[in-house]
Amino acid sequence: MKKILLLAAIMLVSAATFAQQSAADGVKQSINTMFDAMRKGDSTLLKSVFAKEMVLQSVSTNKEGKTVISTDSANDFAKAIGTPHNSIYDERIVYGDIKIDGDLASVWAPYKFYLGDKFNHCGVDVFSLMKTDAGWKIIYIVDTRRKDNCIE
Repeated sequence: MKKILLLAAIMLVSAATFAQQSAADGVKQSINTMFDAMRKGDSTLLKSVFAKEMVLQSVSTNKEGKTVISTDSANDFAKAIGTPHNSIYDERIVYGDIKIDGDLASVWAPYKFYLGDKFNHCGVDVFSLMKTDAGWKIIYIVDTRRKDNCIE
């Protein structure tokens, strides 16, 4: 009897771990699709991973040295990505902490942003995503931006 209970407990933990890994893979897939769209300049692909009410914000330091927050619309961002530009927008992230609770996920990811091969800025992206019938959709992105002291 003890062996059966132990086996059942192991199976439940394994199933929960597999479900969590599968959800994390889905979250990463949506985020990776966003960055692929940026590199390709494909606004349609970009919008495919955005929720309708998606919000973009950035925390940075202004010329006076004060911390400020700026908000951009998802449509303006997609338009900028889809507008022809000379250099590839190449944001390279390292997945940090991924937390999932049911249909909500959050991701912390340090990044470096390049225009073509030239380093432009770095910081941390924080994503919030929701699970929909069509997969994980990005509902919120906030990032920091700076030119140095990049997180490795």
